[in-house]
Amino acid sequence: MRLLIYGSKEFALTVMELVRHCGHESVGMVDDFNSGSGILGNIETVRRDFSPNEYGMVLAIGYSNLTARWLAWERIVAAGYISPTLIHPRAYVADTAQVGQGCMVMAGAIVDVRAKLGDAVVAWPGVCINHDVVIGNNTFLSPNSTICGCSVVGVNTFIGANAVIADHCSVPPASFIKMQSRFIGLTR
Repeated sequence: MRLLIYGSKEFALTVMELVRHCGHESVGMVDDFNSGSGILGNIETVRRDFSPNEYGMVLAIGYSNLTARWLAWERIVAAGYISPTLIHPRAYVADTAQVGQGCMVMAGAIVDVRAKLGDAVVAWPGVCINHDVVIGNNTFLSPNSTICGCSVVGVNTFIGANAVIADHCSVPPASFIKMQSRFIGLTR
């Protein structure tokens, strides 16, 4: 599939590599605020020149403002673009897991049995999402973070590198879990 990359910063460059590893072609970047090399224009300009009937679009905006990131996701959907799920060939996703539209599962990540990922979730390398976990839309799981079994992570949440969510926990929406921390509260 020929894909437009919505974003143009560091994360967009990483997403371009994931797109390639998943067997797709990156056409160029979309940026509503900046111009420059590789940037095709803002989403309205790009929509006129690159029809949603012929191209898909992936969300490559980072975690610094998850609310704004979700609004960008809604613009992609409203414009009619398909946003494929990108699962690196060296990731493991169980056949009973459900992975939402526009998710990115990077190399070495594990999505275990019966886990459910909402739309636009990013699972960086080494992430371990255990059995029966539910991850809300637009959640960023940093490298080597672990979500133990039967936990629920709310929408628009950031989980730092090497952080651990204990089993049977509920992480509230819009949470920020620091790097190398452990979350053991709000047991379900």
